[in-house]
Amino acid sequence: MADSSESYHMATSPSRFSRRGELTSSPGRDLPPFEDESEGLLGEGTLPGEEDEGDGEELIGDAMERDYRAIPELDRYEVEGLDLDEELSELSPGARAAAEDAMRRRDREQGGRLRRGLLYDSEDEERPARRRRLAERAAEGTGVDDEEMIESIENLEDMKGHSVREWVVMAAPRLEIYHRFKNFLRTHVDENGHNVFKEKISDMCKENKESLVVNYEDLAAREHVLAYFLPEAPTEMLKIFDEAAKEVVLAMYPKYDRIAQEIHVRICNLPLVEELRSLRQLHLNQLIRTSGVVTCCTGVLPQLGMVKYNCNKCNFILGPFFQSQNQEVKPGSCPECQSFGPFDINMELTVYQNYQRITIQESPGKIAAGRLPRSKDAILLADLVDQCKPGDEIELTGIYNNNYDGSLNMANGFPVFATVIMANHIARRDNKVAVAELTDEDIKAIVALSKDERIGERVFASVGPSIYGHEDIKRGLALALFGGEPKNPGGKHKVRGDLNVLLCGDPGTAKSQFLKYVEKVASRAVFTTGQGASAVGLTAYVQRHPVTREWTLEAGALVLADRGVCLIDEFDKMNDADRTSIHEAMEQQSISISKAGIVTSLQARCTIIAAANPIGGRYDPSLTFSENVDLTEPIVSRFDILCVVRDTVDPVQDEMLARFVVGSHIKHHPSNKEGGMAGLEEVVLPNTTDVPPIPQELLRKYIMYSKERVRPKLNQMDQDKVARIYSDLRKESMATGSIPITVRHIESMIRMAEAHARMHLRDYVVEDDVNMAIRVMLESFIDTQKFSVMKSMRKTFARYLAFRKDNNELLLFILKQLVSEQVTYQRNRYGAQQDTIEIPEKDLVDKARQISIHNLSAFYDSDAFRSNKFSHDMKKKLILQQF
Repeated sequence: MADSSESYHMATSPSRFSRRGELTSSPGRDLPPFEDESEGLLGEGTLPGEEDEGDGEELIGDAMERDYRAIPELDRYEVEGLDLDEELSELSPGARAAAEDAMRRRDREQGGRLRRGLLYDSEDEERPARRRRLAERAAEGTGVDDEEMIESIENLEDMKGHSVREWVVMAAPRLEIYHRFKNFLRTHVDENGHNVFKEKISDMCKENKESLVVNYEDLAAREHVLAYFLPEAPTEMLKIFDEAAKEVVLAMYPKYDRIAQEIHVRICNLPLVEELRSLRQLHLNQLIRTSGVVTCCTGVLPQLGMVKYNCNKCNFILGPFFQSQNQEVKPGSCPECQSFGPFDINMELTVYQNYQRITIQESPGKIAAGRLPRSKDAILLADLVDQCKPGDEIELTGIYNNNYDGSLNMANGFPVFATVIMANHIARRDNKVAVAELTDEDIKAIVALSKDERIGERVFASVGPSIYGHEDIKRGLALALFGGEPKNPGGKHKVRGDLNVLLCGDPGTAKSQFLKYVEKVASRAVFTTGQGASAVGLTAYVQRHPVTREWTLEAGALVLADRGVCLIDEFDKMNDADRTSIHEAMEQQSISISKAGIVTSLQARCTIIAAANPIGGRYDPSLTFSENVDLTEPIVSRFDILCVVRDTVDPVQDEMLARFVVGSHIKHHPSNKEGGMAGLEEVVLPNTTDVPPIPQELLRKYIMYSKERVRPKLNQMDQDKVARIYSDLRKESMATGSIPITVRHIESMIRMAEAHARMHLRDYVVEDDVNMAIRVMLESFIDTQKFSVMKSMRKTFARYLAFRKDNNELLLFILKQLVSEQVTYQRNRYGAQQDTIEIPEKDLVDKARQISIHNLSAFYDSDAFRSNKFSHDMKKKLILQQF
């Protein structure tokens, strides 16, 4: 009697042993806990809610005794429905079976088929396992933080042996990551105490955008665990971040989901920048940051995001099916009529997203010599499409994925995977980004340097410091590096601001060396040669995409050099047809394409610096420039500065040049140490004027800063002077017939004046800038004349050519002319040249008086006088030069 009542109690009410969620039946009977139809719904021997337990509990082990500790909340029987005062008689087996049938019917009426979540009437009523955990925590004095009853994980880094990808998709770590990122968005403040993301979300919503940019450095400073997980499992982490960001945005703007269905978290400033060339299997499925130039991009296409199908037989709507990037998800059979198709896409209910594929190529300046540039495809989705165009230099943050490419395997014959970057964030790199890299110390040094009175001369002296002489070329290249100011009057037509330079002259005069120097110092430079460049290689070309078979536009050298410098060596070796293709790029700074149904115009806002050799190899001074060079008038007139380099025989200059070259080789030999070089400094010094050159790294930053920050205006420009010089030049060019002077040369003078003002970080063009522009223009024009015309022209324009020239420099030039005349006389008279040349002092004084120089004593004491092996004999009043 007692035994049977006790067994009835144990079968109907949870005891302390039922804390494990187990059901104990009466001894001597092996009845199943539930009827057969409920098996398989909950699993064997499990109660509703027990799945929340995770991996279950340890029945036998060190923690076994804990289960028998006193917990008053659970140490009681349920007395509902029991009459404990009545004595109970022992049940017969038939009566017991009937009672159990009655209990099963009662359970079925209350809980249906005993599926999880249906056993309890109200949602507020707690499940046994959850109630047990709450009671155990209450007994131990610990509170319950999570309403979801997934324990908060304080130490997310302890992954319990799982990989990062497995760990972050588990329910508990996923929820913890979600809450931490949400808290980061809500509470992160900058050094001034401003809530960063409140302002960012507000700005994003004002512009109806759906991208929230998060700085990785901020995330790493606040939530280092999330910053550690993010590059390792980017797909999963970004999905969690997107959900958390959407909740934060909707908390601020509850109806924003009507405008943007999804919020995308974009990660910027990843600390490690990978080169496209260095991407390997190690980087697969990781978040990477790389940079390159966009060479090709497809149109914006709709991509299936969530697709629904119509069954053609019963019109049932199947779905939704969420498409992945790698394979197409299709329905197998219709659940309504069991047919296997055909199924049509339901256009109205299917959700699309924007899709664009771009190709990025290594930046031209970063490729090692003799290597082909590598390129990678990147996929832009949602609002990232159309953020860049061919020719843009970008920094791309994305997930490096692989996908099976059938065409690759057809060619190679074994399983090969193509790789693609799923873009997450795009930043266009222009001068603003470059200037942002300058530190405060750099800017202070640049501003202090600009206050030097002789900054112009210092910049000219710093261009090509390893090349001896050629001051006029250095001046022209310096002005081209700084550049003028582009204008767009009334939005009707553009006037370029870039200066184009042509170097032409004898071989061995360092023309290619100058180009290579500019390639190193310019912020964005593309180097090509006339023989290795075709018309489409310079401009742009249309080709069929190998996979999609659609026509795409590929950018050429001039487009890749947008906002930079394009250097063309061996300009005279180009075909006429190829050379003609750059006419538009040189003046209009655009490239128009009309091929294969693609009609468009690309930007080519770049400075062009070209080097050419004259016809026959050497420049003939008795002929005009157009007779020496095989270039048409239209292309010559598009160059602002023409530098003619002649390899003249001058014993003194030749000796100094030889000394400079030998000294330079000795100084820069790899095996030499810095300590033993003191004696060589004197050898290098004659190359420069007496102004100290600027260190090359500082010069590069100075050019970058001035091009971005300084916008010189022409308000105070002397217009009459420019008009007069243009009129005089035009008259002279008609008489001599060397190169045509056109209206373009007025614009060239203005551009050079702006470049000179920018060199001094001035906001306005002053008279000095105009005078320097006129001097460079005149030197360029006079150098192209026949030798017979050149002398008379130098006298005509002497007052302009003398601008900003040091008196000693002018006197040295006059003295060299007198020496040259004396040498010619001696050769004609005696048939040989004397070892010592004597020039009467009176001749030099007369010439100096013509250019308003009266005191020559400083010149006789100068380094320039002595380094050219001149000496002054005061008694005989002669100037001597030793050969």
